[in-house]
Amino acid sequence: MSAALSHSPVPRGRLLGIASGKGGVGKTWFAVTLAHALARTGRRVLLADGDLGLANVDVQIGLSASCDLDAVLVGRATLAQAAQRHPAGFHVLPGRSGSGAMAHAALAWSERLTALLRGATAEWDDVLLDIGAGLDPAARGLAAACDTLLVVATDEPTSLTDAYAVLKLHGRDAPGRDARVVVNMAADPAAGARTHATLARACTNFLGREVPLAGVIRRDAKVRDAIRRQTPLLTRHPNAPAAEDVETLCRGLLG
Repeated sequence: MSAALSHSPVPRGRLLGIASGKGGVGKTWFAVTLAHALARTGRRVLLADGDLGLANVDVQIGLSASCDLDAVLVGRATLAQAAQRHPAGFHVLPGRSGSGAMAHAALAWSERLTALLRGATAEWDDVLLDIGAGLDPAARGLAAACDTLLVVATDEPTSLTDAYAVLKLHGRDAPGRDARVVVNMAADPAAGARTHATLARACTNFLGREVPLAGVIRRDAKVRDAIRRQTPLLTRHPNAPAAEDVETLCRGLLG
């Protein structure tokens, strides 16, 4: 092998963060569904549960976690040992729910997790990080480390206020870094666009920052059914309106 080839840079995937200011906006469901949509295009996808206190990705899709993020971060297991392949075609790094130690020292754990996932982008095309809801330093640090941050919001005033706060702090923590809005549970695409416009105006007027729309996901009763069945929506109801919307959003990210 020539010297030029031996020193070629290792191809790197991207780290996509999925955040929200408040709970109850469908953030984890969206993370799972986006991971599935990306995997359906043939990409290598890892979904990591970055909620350091109330992890539930594995519960939502019916995985029995024999090894989790905590084991990797303390050195009891490697990422390859802990990442479980879901039948839908993507890998999952489960978190640990109710871990007092991780919640208590969340900032230190988040720094370790950031380094771990940055390394994982050498193996996976897309590393998705489901960041715990809120504005604590650990969540902010994880968001700032991502190549692209997708902020999930609904049309509820409290959700918009909290999404604005996430974007405001992200602009301080990671100036110039890509951030986009995902409007979930919209009545229809036009209503979702209006919700984004409200948030985008606030960001432009008060932060001097443009925040593009990643996509609108319609309110869909089949989402609740899939969650109850602990099955990804694209498996249980692949033609549901919300499934179509996430796949459209996925194509936008790839395009």
